[in-house]
Amino acid sequence: MGDEMDTEFLEELASASSTPGGGGASAYCGAIAAALASMVCNLTIGKAKFSDVESEVVGCLGRLSILRSRLVSLVDEDAQAFEPLAAAYRMPKDNDALIEARTAAIQEGLILACEPPLAMMRAIIDVLRECDFIARNGSKMAISDAGACALIAKAALMSASLNVYINADSMSTDQDRQRFIDEADALVSRGVELADAIYLHVASEIGSFTEGGR
Repeated sequence: MGDEMDTEFLEELASASSTPGGGGASAYCGAIAAALASMVCNLTIGKAKFSDVESEVVGCLGRLSILRSRLVSLVDEDAQAFEPLAAAYRMPKDNDALIEARTAAIQEGLILACEPPLAMMRAIIDVLRECDFIARNGSKMAISDAGACALIAKAALMSASLNVYINADSMSTDQDRQRFIDEADALVSRGVELADAIYLHVASEIGSFTEGGR
């Protein structure tokens, strides 16, 4: 299983090709986080101890499945959104008219390239919301996996934000630049706060759990 696990994606990621890159890796890590939270749900469902929250956990599992699929699809969407920007940078600049056309194409490409990482960030925050619920209500035997989900999701969120910031930084219009930066800032702030709260809860629970097991 290990040798077959997305070796093609990892080889492409390691290659000299610009896609997939940090954006695609961020989306894939977000999908991994969603999968980990799903595992905690599956280890909770059907256990008599958690029967009072089973319907909520089932709902959580369904939403995580949708989020995982969405994040996987964003790997390709991110690569596709980068293509027009890369093409724009290759446009000729031999005279003023060509320079003007190239500049306009680059600005359009920068805006397009910001959309997938922002979509990743929104989806990852939704993953963290589900993770928060399952970390607090799911199987304690898998609580470390919920913690791992939070940490991986946090890294995915922050790395996706870098793709927004670097593209926004090159935008010539202050309004466009600030719009993307403001949304990325808000998503990072919200997601990091949630991920850190989940991690602290998990760390606290693991401490009390191991002490009780001695």
